[in-house]
Amino acid sequence: MEKTLIAVIGAGSWGTALAQSLAGLNHEVRLWAYEREVVDLILSTRENRTYLPGMKLSETIRPTTDMAEAIRGVQYVLTVMPSHVCRSLYESMLPFLQPGMILVSATKGLEEKSLMRMSEVIRNVVEKRFSPRIAVLSGPSFALEVALGHPTAVVVASQDPDVAESAQEHFSSRTLRLYTSADVVGVEIGGAVKNVIAIAAGVIEGLGLGHNPMSALITRGLAEISRLGCACGARSETLSGLAGLGDLVLTCTGTLSRNRSVGIQMGRGRRLQEIVESTQSVAEGVKTTGATVELAKVRKVEMPITEQVYRILQNKTSPQNAIRDLMDRSLRNE
Repeated sequence: MEKTLIAVIGAGSWGTALAQSLAGLNHEVRLWAYEREVVDLILSTRENRTYLPGMKLSETIRPTTDMAEAIRGVQYVLTVMPSHVCRSLYESMLPFLQPGMILVSATKGLEEKSLMRMSEVIRNVVEKRFSPRIAVLSGPSFALEVALGHPTAVVVASQDPDVAESAQEHFSSRTLRLYTSADVVGVEIGGAVKNVIAIAAGVIEGLGLGHNPMSALITRGLAEISRLGCACGARSETLSGLAGLGDLVLTCTGTLSRNRSVGIQMGRGRRLQEIVESTQSVAEGVKTTGATVELAKVRKVEMPITEQVYRILQNKTSPQNAIRDLMDRSLRNE
């Protein structure tokens, strides 16, 4: 494959893993990090010990804290920042972005106040200068496994099929397989809301309730995701695919899931603030839950599991009472 210059904005575990995967395709990768110490460690040890310890990174990954240096002249800008800083980072990137660049968002979440999906946030910022070429990347993918080269399949979606196919061609490898889609809404809603359901899955695990409730949760959680997604314009088949069901199953059952881990600890009695303060990584579902509840109200969609997760996170109910309230709801057809 022809060597391509790619900027990865965000050097957390997922950004670092994607940078490693792209470097393995002989691309030149510029990895932007907010923390100076992360850059210094990669330069001195070829390892991101803060977010992806134990993984030796390719020499073709160039870490930097300079946004202009990271973006200048690249063909792709792959953004992998926490959802709550997406807008501010794109505003800082805006002077360096060019119309020919393809902007690929691998962030899973909703903006809290606006309720926008990440592609909507990006378009809202970048349209101040030009009409952007945007794609979104999502699907069942733990960062560590991608970095280790374990076979992984994800989805890249864009309203412009040429943009999706270009990203597919340049990002796919023998271990990371990209499928294309035109359903940007479905891919983003699936990727964002599955994190909320994963917190609930962790609560079940933390309470030691077994397999029956976990199976029910995943199934009914998918129903909630699908209702919201379709109300926002998604296709139901997208939410039955990799970016919906696939990502939901992984995040609800995998031991590497940060959102599931938060739920497990809450099920065992820890408070949210204590959990958040004890970890460096971001569990997107914590911030996405409130935005999802509000978006469901706007779209007039019933999401009882999501509402109970929000109540648990806000310390308005206990995990035990939340489950009781869900089980006591009026009986109905599936």
